[in-house]
Amino acid sequence: MTISPDFSESFYRQHAQRYAEVSHNFIQSVYTDMSHPMLGGDRDLMDRLMELVPPGCRGLDAGCGAGARDVYFYWQRGYDIYGVDAVEENILEARRLHPEIADRVEVADLRRALGYPDGSFEFVLCNAVIQHIEPDVTLGMTLPELARMLKAGGVLQLMFKCGDGVATVYDGDYGVERAFQLYAVEKVLDMLEGQGLGVVAGESGKLGGVMYFKDPKPMDHCVLFARKDA
Repeated sequence: MTISPDFSESFYRQHAQRYAEVSHNFIQSVYTDMSHPMLGGDRDLMDRLMELVPPGCRGLDAGCGAGARDVYFYWQRGYDIYGVDAVEENILEARRLHPEIADRVEVADLRRALGYPDGSFEFVLCNAVIQHIEPDVTLGMTLPELARMLKAGGVLQLMFKCGDGVATVYDGDYGVERAFQLYAVEKVLDMLEGQGLGVVAGESGKLGGVMYFKDPKPMDHCVLFARKDA
């Protein structure tokens, strides 16, 4: 049986509650085969972002997922953060789990232009999202929109599955076969550079540069922080 990439929202509509559970318990958030010795999982990325962007800054989690774990995490720590997701069930699950941030999360599709003015945010997260979007849309719309919404000097955290074509894998946490769009790292870096974003280098052993890891499925990922030119 041929499986198409899960560009559609059907998987998340079906598994929103379980996805929130997996996310909040960091079940798929511990890494192996890391290219950076300080990169052990999502929590390390969270700590690094808080070093790069101080509390009080305004941010957007672009593709916040069911439960909006990261929106809630940063909001608790004093960040003025908002979240969008294309799947209504994901947003409803976020509001159910975290009613305190109900007015900070909303349905919006990253395959289309978003309604925020230029330079609205000092940081933007987009973690494991573009794997669900067609490459021509990602490179022609999604990433340019994220860059547009960043203020000069603002930081983008971008994580994506890397490689060529489409990869299919059995995801044991949901008991289903899933397929994901892979991205060539150099194409993504070229797009970011064209939008005025430069990769943040690591300093004194801190997370930085273009980093790689495997998730528990296992699948190859790339993650980076990029700063918008001032």
